[in-house]
Amino acid sequence: MREISFTQALDEAMAEEMRRDERIIALATTRAAALENEFGTKRVRFTPISEAAFTGIGLGAAGSGFRPVVHWGMVTFSFVAMDQIVNQASKIRYMFGGQADFPVTYRCTTGGGAQTAAQHSQSPYSMFMHLAGLKIILPSTPADAKGLLKSAIRDNNPVISFECSRLASITGPVPEGDYTVPIGVADVKRAGTDVTVVGLAYYVREALAVADELAAEGISIEVIDPRTLVPMDAETIRASVRRTGRLVVVDEAPATCSAASEIIALISEDPDTFQALKAPVQRVCAAPVPVPFSPPLERAALPDQTRIKTAIRRVLEGAAVAV
Repeated sequence: MREISFTQALDEAMAEEMRRDERIIALATTRAAALENEFGTKRVRFTPISEAAFTGIGLGAAGSGFRPVVHWGMVTFSFVAMDQIVNQASKIRYMFGGQADFPVTYRCTTGGGAQTAAQHSQSPYSMFMHLAGLKIILPSTPADAKGLLKSAIRDNNPVISFECSRLASITGPVPEGDYTVPIGVADVKRAGTDVTVVGLAYYVREALAVADELAAEGISIEVIDPRTLVPMDAETIRASVRRTGRLVVVDEAPATCSAASEIIALISEDPDTFQALKAPVQRVCAAPVPVPFSPPLERAALPDQTRIKTAIRRVLEGAAVAV
């Protein structure tokens, strides 16, 4: 094991995969100097700032024998390519009757917490979860970031990799050598018996910190990281809730039509899991507002450890008051 940052892990995944398969090409509006120096400008394209153009180019190249990795930068910039994503990438294998592969990976940063204001602090992964035909990954650790990105690049379907900006400099152990993390498999980051907390991206770390603190009070928290939003590993989450009887979901996006909503639906529609619940499920999500630039207002708008602890105490008491 080596201790490297989240960003370094992603960079390693790109370089290792490009060495492994010469069909992999990279397109981005920012220059990737290390990749360009090693693989040349034919495989590492420094594109004009036209996301609509290079999103479509990546999909077309995927259908022509290449395996493109298209980096949008912030997820905000993907919105100008919504036709290429919604009407083309998500539907293209279906439109071809499954007769062609389209192995394209779209990468972007997501999330708030860095005072980058409303347009650059979004967590809109649920918008893309709604599109049948896309796979979606959302890692929370350097090891998962590297392993999931490698799996995404090797997958024959369009995959979107959401990479939390607040995790960029976070370090963690990463295995030596070539390895992958399977798409569609959640990870139990901490075992517990009293409450299941499902955290997304940055909030896996926050949930683990809360679990450490509450352990001193004799409260045992199980922390689950879905890692993949589509396909979602429903059974791992359901099995945990059947053991603990309580669920808190922490999601940086607003609650309406969120990934948190989908997770809760997966729990409530399964008879055995629903019957095991000892208290109403709690969501800890962002306020339904554009994320403010002001640091105090931004902190007020986003989930934090205090709100997570409040939600945990509520499910332990069986209360149903929103947090």
